[in-house]
Amino acid sequence: MISFDETQITIHQQDDTQQFHQPTDSVPVTSMTWAPSISIPNGKSQSMFLNHKATKLICKATEVAHVAHPRTIASPTICCSAPNITRTMVTINKDRGVVDPCELEAIFERKRSLRSKVRKALKSMDPIQRSQEDNAIQNIVLESSWFKSSKSLCAYISSPALREVDTSRIIAEVLSSPGKERKKVYVPRVEDKNSNMKMLMISSVNDLVEKSMNILEPASVDSGGNKREDVMQATDPVDLVILPGLAFDKSGSRLGRSGGYYDLFLKNYQELTKKRRWKQPLLVALSYSVQIMEEGAIPVTPFDIPVEAIVSPAGFTLISTAALRRSD
Repeated sequence: MISFDETQITIHQQDDTQQFHQPTDSVPVTSMTWAPSISIPNGKSQSMFLNHKATKLICKATEVAHVAHPRTIASPTICCSAPNITRTMVTINKDRGVVDPCELEAIFERKRSLRSKVRKALKSMDPIQRSQEDNAIQNIVLESSWFKSSKSLCAYISSPALREVDTSRIIAEVLSSPGKERKKVYVPRVEDKNSNMKMLMISSVNDLVEKSMNILEPASVDSGGNKREDVMQATDPVDLVILPGLAFDKSGSRLGRSGGYYDLFLKNYQELTKKRRWKQPLLVALSYSVQIMEEGAIPVTPFDIPVEAIVSPAGFTLISTAALRRSD
């Protein structure tokens, strides 16, 4: 069986035990999937980006044991607008999780299928409709009480190549505010291909440099050669995180692009806020209308972090009690 406890997975087969530990890294890899890290007998670490073949080998090599008093993450089989996409059950013990690798592989396969369908829908969007939805979504964000009241936030720099909801007006609004009223804004910089991503503070659009696929990211140092402030080393917490994604459902499940960058960043930041006894930031996703799915339509694993609210052209959809409090 494969059991996991936070970021550790252990494979048990007869009398042999192998422990797997996870590093982390950057660029979406469609044939790979994020999972906790692996530590092998020689003491070296290797990535838990398991590909198809590796996962299938694990499926063949392991047997899922019965766990006392398990609970199950599940929902009724609900089809989304893309046919044959359903939520898959994953059995997890209250104290130590147990995940069937074959069930995980089934979830990953459904995610791949849904990603393909959503990408096609985004590609076929009428440019005028896209522009109208971009404006509507940004208007909702800029006029919201939760945005206006935030003192510090993380936000993504939208990429036309990835067909993400535009954030240019949101970023411009923050950076153009008077000094005393200006919010701190941290934007993503991909560090490697193991899901490692930093959120670095910028004070101007000139702080951004073009990377692969014309994606803008902050330079690691400012014009004076000083390292930019990393949100993980900041002395104060962020109030808000504005997230991209490929699809979202009405329960807050988020389908990313398979790199695992945001899930890993959010996991690490949430752990930091608990350690420092800070308030958790509000997690808000921006979504075109074609990216919204019915509740339960997005396959999820225990490693996926849900959002608390979604902004779409239809308005601000509240999901969690935290979002309810922040939206007042």
